[in-house]
Amino acid sequence: MTTAWIAKNRTTLIVTVVVLVAAYVFYYAKHDIAPSMYTSAWGYAIPLVLAALVGVIGERSGVVNIGIEGQMLVAAFAGFFAAAYSGSLIVGVLAGVGSGLILGGFLAWTTVKWRMDQIIAGVVLNIIATGITSFYYKPGKLLPGLMPSFDIWPLSRIPLFGEVFFTGTSIFATLAILAALFVHFGLFHTRWGLRTRSVGEYPSAADTAGINVERLRLINVTLAGSLAGCAGIYLSMDASSSFERNMVAGRGFLALAIMIMGAWRPLRALAMAIFFGFINAVASQLQQSGNIDVPPQLTGTLPFVVTIIVLAVAAGRVRAPGAVGQPYVKGDE
Repeated sequence: MTTAWIAKNRTTLIVTVVVLVAAYVFYYAKHDIAPSMYTSAWGYAIPLVLAALVGVIGERSGVVNIGIEGQMLVAAFAGFFAAAYSGSLIVGVLAGVGSGLILGGFLAWTTVKWRMDQIIAGVVLNIIATGITSFYYKPGKLLPGLMPSFDIWPLSRIPLFGEVFFTGTSIFATLAILAALFVHFGLFHTRWGLRTRSVGEYPSAADTAGINVERLRLINVTLAGSLAGCAGIYLSMDASSSFERNMVAGRGFLALAIMIMGAWRPLRALAMAIFFGFINAVASQLQQSGNIDVPPQLTGTLPFVVTIIVLAVAAGRVRAPGAVGQPYVKGDE
């Protein structure tokens, strides 16, 4: 069994080993800048991991979620201002997660129950989110405090990984790792995962087997909204402790690209998010070093340029779930 698994995943294992060796070589060779770059990369990747998981759960269920950007934006807005007005970080977190669930439910109901075009439903959600958060935005508000950070012992003692992932970490950073692990395990090793993949691949067969396709899609897309809520909260309450208009800045769409490049698999999406976080850290380091005279707006586009290139390369190598984007009508084949 182990030999067969290794043979099946040989390329992935080779790439993983090469990347790990290169990461440690750079860590010890450039110890003056490597730790800060790796920490910056992980900080950038955290909301991408959470948002990509939203897309994975939705599309594995057969529902395209273009509205991740809007879900994150509203959650960032609701979490920040709920905390600022109530004086409680806990209230802010609950408001952000709740808004993510509500918008997830909105998307699920419109696409599954009303069978609205999934792309249009997501675009509508994004437009509503942009309009609401811009209209009700009020500058000058402050959070009542900073989100707590902590070390995870003994993992924090591991060279490189401990320093980056488990030292001075936050609840959302830990959640991103745990969520990727749990969603991966759930999708490929539980009854829920088997049913989810079946309604995303061949819903009529799942229906014949006694699975309520509509109900499972409604539940999955709605609950996945909580992860989008956490991603938004991280941006406004943890990474920056402030809210600005359109502060999500395309991360929801980048997360969808990461989902595709990760072949709709949670752990691969986690790896791709970290990769793009590192690309962003490299761009920031080039700007700060002063070695190149390039406007920051241009270096800021580097992650998106790399996304386009990698997507172009990977487009023909991955396959989306068979029924993704297709509303299911009971009795149809």
